Amino acid sequence: MNKITDELLRLISDFKGNFQGAFSIRENGGCAARQSTEHIQITNRKDGLPGLEVHIQPGTRGEKVYIPACVTQGGIDDLVYNDFYVGEGADVIIVAGCGVHNEEDTEAKHNGIHRFYLAEGSHVLYQEKHIATGAGSGAKRINPVTDAHLQADACLEMDTVQLRGVDTTLRKTTAVLEDRARIVVRERLLTDGEETAKTEFEVTLRGEDSGADLVSRSVARGNSHQDFVSIIRGENRCTGHSECDAILADNGRVDASPALQACHIDAALIHEAAIGKIAGEQILKLRTLGLTEEEAEEKIIEGFLK
Repeated sequence: MNKITDELLRLISDFKGNFQGAFSIRENGGCAARQSTEHIQITNRKDGLPGLEVHIQPGTRGEKVYIPACVTQGGIDDLVYNDFYVGEGADVIIVAGCGVHNEEDTEAKHNGIHRFYLAEGSHVLYQEKHIATGAGSGAKRINPVTDAHLQADACLEMDTVQLRGVDTTLRKTTAVLEDRARIVVRERLLTDGEETAKTEFEVTLRGEDSGADLVSRSVARGNSHQDFVSIIRGENRCTGHSECDAILADNGRVDASPALQACHIDAALIHEAAIGKIAGEQILKLRTLGLTEEEAEEKIIEGFLK
């Protein structure tokens, strides 16, 4: 791995020189390093597409899987398909961040398509952090796709973060849930300058007593633009909640379009959206503690996105 990859890994996946457990590191469209464990096997795809199959054995508990990807130069258009098969009763953490660095005048791009198949009673905490660095004029683009299929009593928790640097991003998440399955999503997003970001959630609550809780917190600064679209579809007795909270600064713009589709008399669905600016009294209070206005704003945004 080159030095830029090493630094990106530290930013997106808390890399400290090596990973413990199962991992696969992707660098500029190729495999830089890979390791399986007794309970988690990482192999090339059988269909010839670029990417991996990650098989987590039933009953595996307390283990982590690292699947980070890095693009370190312009002229790279990376596309990867990673499928995760999580066995019955397993309880694991999957870390799958992406970092893009570009010092050139041609764009650098990563498209990561991750599909999750959670067996009955399994639980996954999925952590995904995106960041872009470099002073080149070429665009830095990251487009993540997550497609999840949850069997009965399975649970997927998603913690996704993107803070500055990514010129354009389209973030798509779809999920289908069976009986008593649950998905919990926490998205944190910050755009600045001329950056654009679009988030699309589409969750189908097919099973009885299935549930979804989607919360997006975002800050749009500079001339950046964000678009939030969510659809929760209740096809059975279920509960669904979608929330978009956004702060505007400078000339930032946020469009929020939460939608609900109730297809069953016992589908209990709710959505919320709140967009506003930083309150003046918050700035004033922090300034009385010795912070400048700019420092106060940074502290408020940091706390909001925490």
